[in-house]
Amino acid sequence: MLDNLWKKKTTMMVGIDIGSHAVKAVLLSQGSEGYILEDFAIEPMARGSVVDREIQDIEAVGNVIAKIRQSIPMKAKEAAAAVSGQTVITKIIYMDVSLNEEELASQIEIEADSLIPYPLDEVSLDFETLEVNESDPSKVNVLLSAARTESIEARVEALEVGGFFAKVIDVESYAISRSQDLCISQLPEDALDKTVAIVDIGATMTLFSVTKAGKHLYSRDQKFGGEQYTRSIVSYYNKTFEEAEDAKIKNELPPSYTFEVLAPFQTILMQQIRRAIQMFLTSSGIKKVDYLLVSGGTASIEGIESLLTEELGVHTIIANPFHEMTLGQSIDQEKLVKIAPQLTVATGLALRSFTPWHI
Repeated sequence: MLDNLWKKKTTMMVGIDIGSHAVKAVLLSQGSEGYILEDFAIEPMARGSVVDREIQDIEAVGNVIAKIRQSIPMKAKEAAAAVSGQTVITKIIYMDVSLNEEELASQIEIEADSLIPYPLDEVSLDFETLEVNESDPSKVNVLLSAARTESIEARVEALEVGGFFAKVIDVESYAISRSQDLCISQLPEDALDKTVAIVDIGATMTLFSVTKAGKHLYSRDQKFGGEQYTRSIVSYYNKTFEEAEDAKIKNELPPSYTFEVLAPFQTILMQQIRRAIQMFLTSSGIKKVDYLLVSGGTASIEGIESLLTEELGVHTIIANPFHEMTLGQSIDQEKLVKIAPQLTVATGLALRSFTPWHI
């Protein structure tokens, strides 16, 4: 069980996002006027260390986290990381409203066998009591989260190798939702009551998440990411993968790349997001997505805001979780502006320092 990891309130916890190509970290504190960004860091990682959100080489990932450890204030010894992908299951279940916390835990363990498609001895469970069910006041809505224990343990070990104590292992979609709340201020005032989606485009995976009036409604992973764009550069210009990544980041591609590789990738990206929105609308019965936030490394691709706004008919902006946040004295503001969209997951994890629950 993850009760000891997920339910205890913590302070000054570093949010560490373990991605396929890099590890990102964010450290927040809280002042009288809101959150303060104390520090952030990003370190590249060797390809193959993490595949499809699963750690393949704990030692290699731990060594990258150790570099993060050196740049983050030493007083911050605790960390939060996240699991995601196909090994994570979240469901809303309905339980008797009269049950207390211990009774709920016992009842959920009894019923979990029929809810989770994995052997229970391979899975870690946690739950959060939400609101009373509107249709049946005798029931309470309960958010059940389950993850493969080996995925959790791999992250705990990697953090320990890197010099951190794993205080929280969260779910990536919940972390995204917390950061999404910080980004709402970038949108028009009516966004607080509207349906807002965020699409976090990583190197190999994309997470699509939707909230309405601050309530998490939906999340879905897609196997698609910026690496596809890099592979197009590799193929078209006869570069190594590393050379292509470097050229992409530094804008050192020939002028013709706009129509040779950028436009085709933009088209595929737009199709992926359109499909994700349609799947959400079909499953939820909601008529439309009002606003779209884009985060992750691929958010830096030029023209993505205007492309998605025009093609999807949805007001789109690049997410910046630090939009209204106070910045610590040591923050490199120029660097932060460039990589802020990549830090959404890490920021959502860092926010666990101030919230004892998932969302």
